[in-house]
Amino acid sequence: MELTKYQLGEVLLVDKPLTWTSFQAVNKLKHAIRNTYDLKKIKIGHAGTLDPLATGLLIICTGKKTKTIETYQGQLKEYTGMVKLGATTPSYDRETEEDTQYPIDHITEKAIYEMAEQFVGEQDQFPPIFSAIKQKGEAIYKKARRGEDVVVKSRKITFYEVEITKVELPNVSFRIKCSKGTYLRSFAYDFGKALNSGGYLTELRRTKIGDFDVSDALSVEELAEKISNEDILTE
Repeated sequence: MELTKYQLGEVLLVDKPLTWTSFQAVNKLKHAIRNTYDLKKIKIGHAGTLDPLATGLLIICTGKKTKTIETYQGQLKEYTGMVKLGATTPSYDRETEEDTQYPIDHITEKAIYEMAEQFVGEQDQFPPIFSAIKQKGEAIYKKARRGEDVVVKSRKITFYEVEITKVELPNVSFRIKCSKGTYLRSFAYDFGKALNSGGYLTELRRTKIGDFDVSDALSVEELAEKISNEDILTE
């Protein structure tokens, strides 16, 4: 039996919407491919998770292309987003409520731009305890939500570019180019702390992975509809 193009391997560019998990996006497309091509199963996976509260570029590979996922995971990534200074949350983003308030009267625009320059380069970063990192087979965010103590180890990451694009205190907008394994929620927390205040991530959008750009991506719904409307006789 002749293999479909999705079994042979496709690289799909998705613009993940807010509140969707990366797994939900993969699952939606998997069902569209299986239904359209009458397949019992299809290999499909993404090349790097995006948090539910983040939007933007998600690379999804199918069939034989799933073997190239690690290649895409290792490429440089670019993000835009916003940090709110003067407070922290347990999750380092809007998933949880603010738990501590900090002063911001001492923070100048000049200090913000200078601090951004200091973040460029290799450093040790501690991932948030509300993350999908697994310990003893379980994602640590599940332990954190149950109120259990979670200990995370730092990891080497690199910021290649940290550009402040707008300052309207308490909000600071940024564009960042970074390595695999970087948590922008941790950046927001660390950035606030470095300014002798607090900080957490309020917006995040992934715009690039290597040479792939979100401007070339389709929404999950658009891509699923496109797959469903394919004329499989001419493929």
